[in-house]
Amino acid sequence: MPLFQMVSQPSLGALHETIRDPEVLSSIWLSVYTAVIAAAIAFVFGTPLAYLLARHDFVGKKLVESIVDLPIMIPHPVVGIAILSLLGRGHPLGQLMAKVGLRIMGSVTGIIVVLTFVGLPFYLNAAKSGFESVPVRLENVSRSLGASRAATFFRVTFPLSWRHMLGGVIMCAARAVSEFGAVVIVAYHPMIAPVLMYERFTAYGLKYSQPVGVWLILVCLLLFMALRLVSLPSKVER
Repeated sequence: MPLFQMVSQPSLGALHETIRDPEVLSSIWLSVYTAVIAAAIAFVFGTPLAYLLARHDFVGKKLVESIVDLPIMIPHPVVGIAILSLLGRGHPLGQLMAKVGLRIMGSVTGIIVVLTFVGLPFYLNAAKSGFESVPVRLENVSRSLGASRAATFFRVTFPLSWRHMLGGVIMCAARAVSEFGAVVIVAYHPMIAPVLMYERFTAYGLKYSQPVGVWLILVCLLLFMALRLVSLPSKVER
């Protein structure tokens, strides 16, 4: 109901005027491509960790899994403050990044760092479930036939778990697109769409923030529908 109310309230004229606004287009594009980059980073760096957690037991594993889930549970302004504490100019790591030209505060890089941090748990948990669904004996058979660990992963594990991984990428990107609380602390500018909506709501009211939200919902709906269609099992597999 709230979504229907939001989508149905703005007039077609308001929607047309909003989508012609360069600031709106820029903010929606920034939201989408930073979320995609965050999901790609989660895929590259999260896959080895997810495989490790799915296939190996070690001392402190439960603690690692709990730390992985922390960004889901803690308030997101706290996430933004924590990232600033670590990567801001007051910390040696932040000073080192500044020396090599990496700026976190008020930059696209900062937005990507935040979105990766909040979206990573969703990818990790989905990929871990996918790896756990692959019988270990299949990997053992592959290894017994002389395949290396890497070859076994790409020829056995990955083909049987890629739908879970794609689902995780979709969830990671979806979570990243909707992030506001942490981004507004680390990088108010350049504005992603949720921050622009917030600014227009506080400055001009509901009437000027709703059309931005409608366009963001429509763009995200199209993107995620396309990804869901790609991840559907084929008729043969069914």
